[in-house]
Amino acid sequence: MKKIEAIIKPFKLDDVREALSEIGVTGMTVIEVKGFGRQKGHTELYRGAEYVVDFLPKVKIEAVVAEQQVERCVEVISEAARTGKIGDGKIFITPIERIIRIRTGEEDESAI
Repeated sequence: MKKIEAIIKPFKLDDVREALSEIGVTGMTVIEVKGFGRQKGHTELYRGAEYVVDFLPKVKIEAVVAEQQVERCVEVISEAARTGKIGDGKIFITPIERIIRIRTGEEDESAI
């Protein structure tokens, strides 16, 4: 089992969610986050004064999937989240040792 974390632009969330749903990903967690990479933020004008926005709004999606679903999930997220512009995001994949569904006690892949 693997945990896929994707940090994407907020307006791409619905596209990514729908794409993952179409390939059978049944659950995910979505968190509103702020950050920056190479993009380094940008300058905005507010009431006549310029200020730098260092941390840009992003959305972090977390999903735990079976090993055989990982590559397809990565493809689908990449396609759905891509705009071709700087700041499209990143995908992180990490191993999961164990999962327990609290309600039933099911473990591992049956608990996904």
